[in-house]
Amino acid sequence: MSFGLIVIGDEILSGKRKDAHFAKVVELLGVRGLQLSWARYLGDDRGRIAAVLRESFAGDDDAVFCCGGIGATPDDQTRQAAAAALGVPLEPHPEAVRLIAERIAEMARDGGAPSDLDAPENRQRLKMGEFPAGSAILPNPYNRIPGFTVRRHFFVPGFPVMAWPMIEAVLDRHFADLQHREPRAERSLLLFGVAESAAVPLMEAVEAEHPGIKVFSLPSVGANGVGRHIELGVKGPAALLEAAWVRLEAGVRLLGGEVRPSS
Repeated sequence: MSFGLIVIGDEILSGKRKDAHFAKVVELLGVRGLQLSWARYLGDDRGRIAAVLRESFAGDDDAVFCCGGIGATPDDQTRQAAAAALGVPLEPHPEAVRLIAERIAEMARDGGAPSDLDAPENRQRLKMGEFPAGSAILPNPYNRIPGFTVRRHFFVPGFPVMAWPMIEAVLDRHFADLQHREPRAERSLLLFGVAESAAVPLMEAVEAEHPGIKVFSLPSVGANGVGRHIELGVKGPAALLEAAWVRLEAGVRLLGGEVRPSS
């Protein structure tokens, strides 16, 4: 099982708003012993969104969270793109339409006005209940206007206050059996005075000798009084980590240079 994230919105790509979904989804997965495998950022372009979704729908082992673009204004293109990617029509989901109608009535009461579902603005709001054929709804605890799920893709609003509780609920409802299945860990050190290229043979050897372990290298030009260095480390299943770490650390000592613990 791989988890992916798609964040949609022209406002993200233009810099008008800063994305907060990536860090939060990594956090929500991490506390459950899971991890994000890939992420994509897209503007409100129906064709491009459909192309990316067509590719991700084809990934049988992927569960994908898609944030943004499921409203009913002209720049919201995600629902239509998902339908196009699946080759199915958009159709009103009865439960979603009912929930949206209830929300419209609630807003009207709060404003002291009668509720008219035939008013143009309310007919437009009801379009938020049109999903690709075969979709199920995702409950929205914030205002009850639901998202939707189809083919292990979970479509939520772009607003963090709505999206994050919805994603958390999906993880605990649909993927509880995957949580904390295999404890993972990582260890690293800082190596000074050795070129990254010189460490490559060691990195390859550690991975070859310890299947399931990944070796990583993070070069730094240095800052705040710390000179140029590389952070070398191993990560993977906790049960396999210690042997790989011993091998990496011993190999690093043979490379020369100065070794310091990472923070």
